[in-house]
Amino acid sequence: MKTIQLLYRGFCPLLALFVAQTVFGEPAQLSLKDAVARAQQQDPWIQGSLYRQQALEAQSTSASALPDPMVTAGFANLPTNTFNFDQEPMTQFRVGVSQALPRGDSRALQQQKLSLMGDQHPYQRADRRAQVEAEVSGLWLDAWLASQTMQLIEQDTDLFIQLVDIAESSYVNSIKGARQQDLVHAQLELTRLEDRLVSLREQQDVAVSQLSEWLQSSDGSDFGSVNYTLPQELPQVTPMAPQLFEAEQAPTPQSLAMILREHPALKSVDQRLAASSTSIKLAQQNYRPEWRLNASYGYRDDDPVGQPRADFFSFGVSFDLPLFTSNRQDQQVISATANTESLRTDRALLLRKMVSQMTTLHARLQRLNERQALYQTRLLLDMSAQVDATMDAYTNDDGDFTEVVRARIDELNTQIDALNIAVNRQKTIAQLNYFFASSNYLEGQ
Repeated sequence: MKTIQLLYRGFCPLLALFVAQTVFGEPAQLSLKDAVARAQQQDPWIQGSLYRQQALEAQSTSASALPDPMVTAGFANLPTNTFNFDQEPMTQFRVGVSQALPRGDSRALQQQKLSLMGDQHPYQRADRRAQVEAEVSGLWLDAWLASQTMQLIEQDTDLFIQLVDIAESSYVNSIKGARQQDLVHAQLELTRLEDRLVSLREQQDVAVSQLSEWLQSSDGSDFGSVNYTLPQELPQVTPMAPQLFEAEQAPTPQSLAMILREHPALKSVDQRLAASSTSIKLAQQNYRPEWRLNASYGYRDDDPVGQPRADFFSFGVSFDLPLFTSNRQDQQVISATANTESLRTDRALLLRKMVSQMTTLHARLQRLNERQALYQTRLLLDMSAQVDATMDAYTNDDGDFTEVVRARIDELNTQIDALNIAVNRQKTIAQLNYFFASSNYLEGQ
């Protein structure tokens, strides 16, 4: 029931998006939450992981079975001078069967190894979902930032067109203080704004293209047909560990390592480690003999004078002797042990990398918080006041037109910087959330 509810919650926004596109014929508004849900549901990697797990489960079941018995049939001791079946008493038709018994507990260990390898895939899918959430969130926010920055510049473009008209009118009418260089300067800034718009359109196209890649259906049936618009309001990404995000002091590596113990990426490596440890036990089974049971029945024809001959029945057992182990069995155990230790070092490196990334993101978030507070409480207000002051001075013939233009550009840049800080803060939270992915990203949770 819990899995059905999850699928329902994830499917509803996608259904609404589809209905808006098909019924109303208009681009649907794609929220950040809907984009993440759609990307996670339509990720082909998830389906591939399910198939890989099914393959390992089937191999695990197969590994527990005994090898197929071997059946032999043929003629024995057939005389070469006449090839008559009843000429010699030892001539017989033999049918035999043999059954191999694998070494020691190798069947059970092989089944255990494959089962452990299959168990890593749910954790890999959970890690993949967390990665997709962070990646798609970043792309969505990049596209939103480019769109909103373009709107800010377009608003100021209209203002600069008015400033160009004012400068041109003042220059043409020879108003006191009007200079040709004021007109040129205003036109130059207007051209620069147009150039910034072109650059931002390129950034938006790239972000939208990369985002659309994640929104295609897994079978590619709607390739290139994704059409949507983004909302005007910046969504707030909810931090999974607000007490950590809000703390000014950076958490210790030990505390971060404790948090990461249940992360799907590390749990996946733990499963591989368990499977690799089983490989050591499996290699040690090669020191034990492999047994083979065999039985055969030999049919003999009557002798040339019609006297019956008794048929033969044979049975026995055979096994190999692993006496020379230095170049085979010993090396197989050494190889399996080295592979296990290699995985252990991979896990340590992954944990170290994740701790370092969390520390870096935490520091970045703290600086972004400080900058956001500075912009909201001081810089934006100061820039607005500066624009008003320069405009008042120019209106009263006590200021320079260049100062008015420069103040407008500074205010625009400050607004764009504040927007960048707000978006980068949300992207950083989304990236930090990846490291808190745990059992809630597993299927059915």
